[in-house]
Amino acid sequence: MSSVKRFDIGVVGLGALGSRVTRQLGLLRDASIGVFDERRDTLDRVSSVSGPNVSTATSDEVLSSGVVVIATPAAHHSMLALVAERGGIAVSTSDDVSDVERMLDLDVPSIIGAAFAPGLSGLLARLLSTHLDQCDEIHVSMHGTGGPACAHQHHRALGGSAAGWHDGEWISRPGGSGRELCWFPDPVGPRDCYRAEMADPCLIHRVFPGVDRISGRLSATRRDRFTARLPMLSPPHSEGGVGGLRVEVRGRLDGQRQTFIAGVAERVAVGAAATVSAFVSAFLDGLITVDGAVTTADEALPTALLIERIRSYGLRLNDYVGSETVSAW
Repeated sequence: MSSVKRFDIGVVGLGALGSRVTRQLGLLRDASIGVFDERRDTLDRVSSVSGPNVSTATSDEVLSSGVVVIATPAAHHSMLALVAERGGIAVSTSDDVSDVERMLDLDVPSIIGAAFAPGLSGLLARLLSTHLDQCDEIHVSMHGTGGPACAHQHHRALGGSAAGWHDGEWISRPGGSGRELCWFPDPVGPRDCYRAEMADPCLIHRVFPGVDRISGRLSATRRDRFTARLPMLSPPHSEGGVGGLRVEVRGRLDGQRQTFIAGVAERVAVGAAATVSAFVSAFLDGLITVDGAVTTADEALPTALLIERIRSYGLRLNDYVGSETVSAW
């Protein structure tokens, strides 16, 4: 156990996601927050606009906090192990498949994949599945990127190997294949989406082992697909425009085949920050306890409460009625 100062909340990495999480959690006036980023100018800027309870700190101090949000572009598994050794709980926002698998293998107290997709996607999958007597398909589609690290990961995912769960076994297909037109809430609308190396199928299958089919897709242009296996041709923006998330579940209800769909249209970093903040605040309020690695789709989590907290941060969630109509929850 480390003897360095412990904050109630620690945030490592102050990019588009980490900086938003810090500002949102800074509203919790009774919680002390320690933040760390290797970029000193970013560290000073974020701490100066995030409230009096936010302090700059060393990485050791932050990783010794009660609840630690890991929002760096680097692999999270080593930091997650350190948090666990020091008696804390980690909330990882990683969407890298190999990183996620290593964290699941560690199985220490943590929430794995707590961002937009994965993250909010898992919560929506769990919520929608409760509308069915039997759920046998879960499909996640995402449009847009957050900060530069998210854009680079999106680029790699389209050029990687896409894993999907299909009738009782894992299948692997090239990223950028399997075009499907997916409708997101306005103003995003319809987008061509393709298989990609996403962590959602792995995380969702962990808690839905009986579901027959699970897939993950990303929206992409023709240029995105053709250049996915090359270095990015131009530097990504500091933050992308409005993104989208769509979660579709299929199964049986009262003996009939039914489909339920939920969606979000929002900047990716905003949606991810709302998800992270909901989990952290629930930990601080004693509403969540974990003994090992937990995914956001876990049945034991207070899903409805977490979604309500996400909405309280200004995120608008939608469900689909008929073929095109979208109504706010």
